[in-house]
Amino acid sequence: MKRRYVAAAAFVVLVAALGSAAAVPDRQVLVVSDVETGETYLETPVDNGTVVALEYTHSVEKTRVYEAYTVRGDHLEMTHMEFESYGWGLPSRANVTRKNGTFIYDPPGSYERLTVAPGRIAGHRLHVGDETHDLVALSNGRSVTLSIHRQSAFALPLYGVDR
Repeated sequence: MKRRYVAAAAFVVLVAALGSAAAVPDRQVLVVSDVETGETYLETPVDNGTVVALEYTHSVEKTRVYEAYTVRGDHLEMTHMEFESYGWGLPSRANVTRKNGTFIYDPPGSYERLTVAPGRIAGHRLHVGDETHDLVALSNGRSVTLSIHRQSAFALPLYGVDR
């Protein structure tokens, strides 16, 4: 009889704990995953307004390119781009301003998924808030998708934040 009571009490405590955890609001995470396999390389918390940026060296011009996106719900909104010279793939007809030798562009665009092909020569780096990740090392140079997901706060302790 005592065992049943202890088991029932443990079950009630477990259900209450799970219910409390389920009541905790979801959290947004930036997920970096392999384009082909879907394998997750990085999962890190973000808030609305967090800046997610790609920084790399232009393959032809050999100059720095910086693309900044801001988290807006489940989208990445492109909020600004900096580049030091015009070259293939850069916005040659865009309305740019110039500051300290750098072209600054306010591009349109909001993305649910952003695909990036990290290159060893380009040395792609991913900035998430104050953190910087070597995107080439992280993915072993494989193409990745960046996307924002909602994750239960309950799942964070179970699966961890960075994978």
